[in-house]
Amino acid sequence: MKFLLLTFVGVVHLLSLSSGKTIYKNDISQRSFQEIKEEIASYGDVAKAIINLAVYGKAQNRSYERLALLVDTVGPRPSGSKSLEKAIQIMHQNLQEEGLENVHLEPVKIPHWERGEESAVMLEPRIHKMAILGLGSSIGTPPEGITAEVLVVTSFEELQRRAPEARGKIVVYNQPYVNYSKTVQYRVQGSVEAAKVGAVASLIRSVASFSIYSPHTGIQEYQDGVPKIPTACITVEDAEMMSRMASRGNRIVIQLKMGAKNYPDADSFNTVAEIIGSKYPEQVVLVSGHLDSWDVGQGAMDDGGGAFISWEALSLIKDLGLRPKRTLRLVLWTAEEQGGIGAFQYYQLHKANISNYSLVMESDLGTFLPSGLQFTGSEKARTIVEEVMSLLQPVNITQVFRAGEGTDINFWIQAGVPDSNSTQSAL
Repeated sequence: MKFLLLTFVGVVHLLSLSSGKTIYKNDISQRSFQEIKEEIASYGDVAKAIINLAVYGKAQNRSYERLALLVDTVGPRPSGSKSLEKAIQIMHQNLQEEGLENVHLEPVKIPHWERGEESAVMLEPRIHKMAILGLGSSIGTPPEGITAEVLVVTSFEELQRRAPEARGKIVVYNQPYVNYSKTVQYRVQGSVEAAKVGAVASLIRSVASFSIYSPHTGIQEYQDGVPKIPTACITVEDAEMMSRMASRGNRIVIQLKMGAKNYPDADSFNTVAEIIGSKYPEQVVLVSGHLDSWDVGQGAMDDGGGAFISWEALSLIKDLGLRPKRTLRLVLWTAEEQGGIGAFQYYQLHKANISNYSLVMESDLGTFLPSGLQFTGSEKARTIVEEVMSLLQPVNITQVFRAGEGTDINFWIQAGVPDSNSTQSAL
């Protein structure tokens, strides 16, 4: 049901506000809020039709089946890979065959990184082969690897206090998990902070609230003027174990081998399709998800699910024969995992028309049981979204949370365009 969120907020916002005014910058329209509220309420029958089609009708499970076919056929879709480009071409063909409008590919340049063979073995105080996953854009080690003593820290502050101990060592971060947005800084910045104090490599406790000896990957960022050192994630269990060893005064030595390589930027595409607005075709409500994934999984949750439910939003509207007043635009981003590379280039290309964007939406929080939307925008805009979400009462998905954000839409948020991101309970 999660795609209902994208569909409802998109279609009802598109159908309402018929004055043609956008809702950001504290200007909802020339009409009174009561008039807007009444118009939104008038789409109750549209809401019921979407619910019936999506939940009970022929569209039931359609987005799941589409997603399963892609991930089973293509598999992982890392930035710069042939599999990502295969997925893009498949989606381009699918969108055309469905009869959506203005289906096209917008060229972008994206990073191309491959992890190669990698391993980490504890040599002291005992032999222990550790599970690791190199972090995106990390350099590799020399062929013989790096063998060095370990310094375990729990924070950047502790690393600074113990900076004299770090030179020539492998820094292991055993940072406690607070929440993703706060804790992920150790993955993104850990190698740079370790390199500043002379470390030869860094290993980061996976940014996860739960682990079954499962390392996580993700992007990390180097900094100009700071030496580049190899960096990888290790499991929560191994980070905790080394922390215990260090607290007892044990000397810990690790041999790290990483075959990671960075290649020249590759050619890729953002994939775009639309249902063109009947009255204000130049005005856009954008729904989106990203097609790329990391190389160690199929990318079904991050973010195949988000991409396919965004597509489903357009499919439902088309199936019902609806023609919104404003254009509903689907964008399937490329190279999100590398820091929203495709989305940034899209923003640079389209920002001259920013006044025509009424709402930008991204689904990239996982596809669980939906509970509402995260939203960033003025309070007047929020009241409109709350009225729209009230139409989802039959399926009990009406909450509007604050602090909406997303890697691919943050550029628009910072420029003042309202956004939303699907929010769900973590079942």
